Amino acid sequence: MKNSLFQEYRGRLMERLERSREMSDEEIYDVIDELLTEEDVRIRLRLPQRGELRRELFNSVRRLDILQELVEDDSVTEIMVNGTEGIFLERAGKLLRWDKKFETREKLEDIVQQIVAKCNRVANEAVTIVDAHLENGARVNVVMPPIAICGPVITIRRFPDHPISMEQLIAWNAVSRQAAEFLEKLVRAGYNIFISGGTGSGKTTFLNALSNYIPKDERIITIEDNAELQIQGARNLVRLEARRANEEGDNQVTIRDLIKASLRMRPDRIIVGEVRGDETIDMLQSLNTGHDGSLSTGHGNSPRDMLSRLETMVLMGLEIPVQAIRRQIASGIDLMVHLGRLRDKSRKVLEILEIVGYDISSGEIMTNTLYEFEEQGQDETGRILGTLVKKGELAERHKLERAGISLEEGRMCERPKGG
Repeated sequence: MKNSLFQEYRGRLMERLERSREMSDEEIYDVIDELLTEEDVRIRLRLPQRGELRRELFNSVRRLDILQELVEDDSVTEIMVNGTEGIFLERAGKLLRWDKKFETREKLEDIVQQIVAKCNRVANEAVTIVDAHLENGARVNVVMPPIAICGPVITIRRFPDHPISMEQLIAWNAVSRQAAEFLEKLVRAGYNIFISGGTGSGKTTFLNALSNYIPKDERIITIEDNAELQIQGARNLVRLEARRANEEGDNQVTIRDLIKASLRMRPDRIIVGEVRGDETIDMLQSLNTGHDGSLSTGHGNSPRDMLSRLETMVLMGLEIPVQAIRRQIASGIDLMVHLGRLRDKSRKVLEILEIVGYDISSGEIMTNTLYEFEEQGQDETGRILGTLVKKGELAERHKLERAGISLEEGRMCERPKGG
């Protein structure tokens, strides 16, 4: 559809809508259909072109304009709008440039305001960096001028309409069946598990898959900066989302506030979508106050790097000795699962690490590597071959024993009477 033709008919549409009251989607479609049945439109456009124009006109006034097509495309996992310079997308792990772009900064800014308004957030020259989400759960990050020189920058991370299960991850060789069955038992037994990895490594996807192992009768509270978790099957689920301050700097509700509030809501398990700053100390304290089986994620290049980053993030909010922080980490987190994105763009579990305690003499957190990914070359298409190899045995088994679960057997042990 040529841009000049679209702009002409969009102008006609906007003239009609400006004379009308607030309209529903169906009423807007009626106005568009009335416009497209006029004689000059029927002469200039064939039926398939009118259908395409109908969709584009509606998207321009009620959806996300040219982005709506990408948002509805299940094969697109990431959408990157670089102002008016161009639009890029990720499909099947590959970065591609789209053949469409926003012609004016004004139209792009209209889309930004439409997105953030639905999340009760503000984006302008005073509030230049904003996190939001779309109605379908896709995560949105917006960077506004003057920070973004080429115009508003929008990054949209799409999540599958149906959460990816652990069985799918096994089928994609992202994790071995042996490791998945091992993790299932630890989740059911109430081990605190922290998932680390770089950007785009699949942390949220893996957390969603792990959470499916939580017994359905437990009360779960999720805490997120931007709601995107897809917890399936939980009957007693409470979802909490942080809130930014308004333009006057009031009414802010932080992750720290939500973690503290959740402790008074009788949770069995607390899931913190991601820790990025001083809320880490509250997350660790919740793990150390009887909320076994809690889950969280964080950005780290390796498990060791993640442990170091947790220390740094705690120090952002509380000045206490590093030794005390390491004790909190060692006593709060039972297991770390590290994910990575390999050079063939595949996402895999690279390491599963047990936190076994704190060594007083060295002042270091003691770890035990349980599984590690070993590369075994690549095939003719460039796909990396390898497997998650078992390296050690779980040392701390008291939670398993308390839950009546055995690692040696393929099923749960029957809990002894009176136990």
